[in-house]
Amino acid sequence: MIIRSTCLSTLGAMPLLMLCPARVWGQEALQDLVALDTARDTRREQVASPNYTFKSGDFRLLATPSLGLDWNDNINLSSTDQESDFILKPFVNLDLTYPVTQVNLLTLNLGLGYDYYFTHHENSAWRVRSGSALSFDIFVKDFVINLHDIISFSRDSSQEAAVANTSDYGNLENTVGVLTSWNLKKGTVSLGYDHQNVVSAESEFDSQNRASEMLLSRASYLVHPQVQSGLEGTVSLTDYDQPILNDNTAYSIGPFVSWQPGTAFRLTARGGYTYYDFKQTSTTIQTANLSTYYLDLTISHDATEVISYSFSAGRSVQLGVYADVIELWYARPNITWRFFKNISLNTGLSYEYGNEGVGDISGGQAQTYNWLSGNIGVDWPFMKRLSLGLNYRITFRESDLPDNGYTQNVIGLSLTYRPQ
Repeated sequence: MIIRSTCLSTLGAMPLLMLCPARVWGQEALQDLVALDTARDTRREQVASPNYTFKSGDFRLLATPSLGLDWNDNINLSSTDQESDFILKPFVNLDLTYPVTQVNLLTLNLGLGYDYYFTHHENSAWRVRSGSALSFDIFVKDFVINLHDIISFSRDSSQEAAVANTSDYGNLENTVGVLTSWNLKKGTVSLGYDHQNVVSAESEFDSQNRASEMLLSRASYLVHPQVQSGLEGTVSLTDYDQPILNDNTAYSIGPFVSWQPGTAFRLTARGGYTYYDFKQTSTTIQTANLSTYYLDLTISHDATEVISYSFSAGRSVQLGVYADVIELWYARPNITWRFFKNISLNTGLSYEYGNEGVGDISGGQAQTYNWLSGNIGVDWPFMKRLSLGLNYRITFRESDLPDNGYTQNVIGLSLTYRPQ
């Protein structure tokens, strides 16, 4: 579960703000494969970027530090036990590139920060930006072998739409593996293997501790200079440390298509069949195997010099928090406005309708919920290398379980140093 859009409550670390729950969409192994595409694009941007903080020969390091201050009026995500706090958020993003040889490239993309709660010190925690990765590319004729280790850690309950009445939810996720791609004249065949560990930040959620083995495959073909299409298939074997949730094997297969008529616009659509085979290892939850489908449509467009937007929507299944799985529908539009020179206004929404416990025969915590988060933020580079950010986020949650709804407001101020 490593493909998560970078969700920030302050404007400091990234120029584009998007809102999302901790897991963007399910089918964990397929999500992993798509995440590797995102990581590949990030590596290309790193290599092409002329900016650096330190350079020695071919070694380049770019450090982008920021300092944020948030006020959160409901850190417990509760309708009855609301507590507020100020949160100091120092953060640094590191981008490292080093061509070990002419055909071997080492890259590091790491975002590391600390969230310090002024009053509720017990909630203070380190934060590793989702998608932080150490990667090594090996080129052998028509083959590209990518070795990677991708990590994230956050304890921000508000970014998991399935939870309420807690400030302690969060996971350390680490994924290590290899992806081999064979580049043909008009197509690519990719095969990969990943091992993933998930460890809960607090003992209250130790039921989330698990290990997964993921097998990834994709075959794509350039059907038109602007259109690529193909087939994706995955297998994921998940074993939990505790007999609370059921061990399972998940399969997914389906087509995808990507249309990119130029550098300003890109559309990707995918869909298919997914199947969860549960092993009945839980001592409390009796469940049935799940046969369902997934859909996803993602668009990004730099419409003009003033407006750019992105949009994703679809249906997915993901591993649950209080039950085995969650079926969900989601929609996430985001618009960036540049009405004034060097000043950008970011607006975003994220909506999720979830059905947790679908397929459970007994045990577990069945619930349906609606989760909506809206964001507006301004980024102003008031000096050559310093940017000031102001951000506001509001989140609503409704649930069919008593006292599992809440409203949360977060106001953030940030200062970011961007080396030229």
